[in-house]
Amino acid sequence: MTKQGRQDMQEVKLRIDADRVAWITLARPEKHNAMSARMMTELVDAAAQVAADPSVRVVVLEAEGASFCAGGDLAWMRAQFDMDRATRIRESGRIAEALGALYRLPQPLIGRVQGNAFGGGLGLISVCDVAVGVSEAKFGLTEVRLGLIPANIGPYVVARLGGRAAGQVFMNARIFTGSEAVALGLLNRAVAADELDAAITAELRPYLDCAPGAVADAKRLLRRLSGEVAQADVDMAIAALADRWETEEARAGIEAFFEKRDPPWRQG
Repeated sequence: MTKQGRQDMQEVKLRIDADRVAWITLARPEKHNAMSARMMTELVDAAAQVAADPSVRVVVLEAEGASFCAGGDLAWMRAQFDMDRATRIRESGRIAEALGALYRLPQPLIGRVQGNAFGGGLGLISVCDVAVGVSEAKFGLTEVRLGLIPANIGPYVVARLGGRAAGQVFMNARIFTGSEAVALGLLNRAVAADELDAAITAELRPYLDCAPGAVADAKRLLRRLSGEVAQADVDMAIAALADRWETEEARAGIEAFFEKRDPPWRQG
């Protein structure tokens, strides 16, 4: 029997299948699953439901449509220009809250990346324990093109890639594909689109043969040994983004995007 999530959830779907695998699905395909305030709240809710259910063995994070996640919804981001600093910090911190809720899941979290991922989408991949994506998908931390920085997702991206690998893509908004995502450590495997479901099944099955309590304890131990993302770093990153929002570059970049013109710093 499949267990459905909360009935008022509209941009995230939650189901639990007969094998006690929880599937959290980004369900805003018409917007390339860009993260709105509602989606981020629903991700927190879905993660809370899964974390509280001891029968869930493993979790898959996936998305509907052509894109995995285009990042933060730009209309939501643009509205932050008219907020005072305290409100802006609280609002922009929604992404960090959603990522943190997924990151803290006691069960293993597997990312099923069926399409492109940019900005906050890379944050979602980075909180997964294992991520499998399609080879032809495109990835990028594109915030700096808009005069912003990959701040709220930064602690999780750097924790996954390491500083040296992250330095190749963190500051230049360069677009890369699945094979490089594997080399950087963002993805564990990149496969052809028609092989993705089989690859996810292959990742899932071993967990179902293991003692669930031992798996949860092993995940907790691994986090402690490898260095958990600290709340102090998350708070620092949120403040750094608030500082960046107050610059003329950020306003110019966001306005240029909505007016479909080049920002003043773009060459060529």
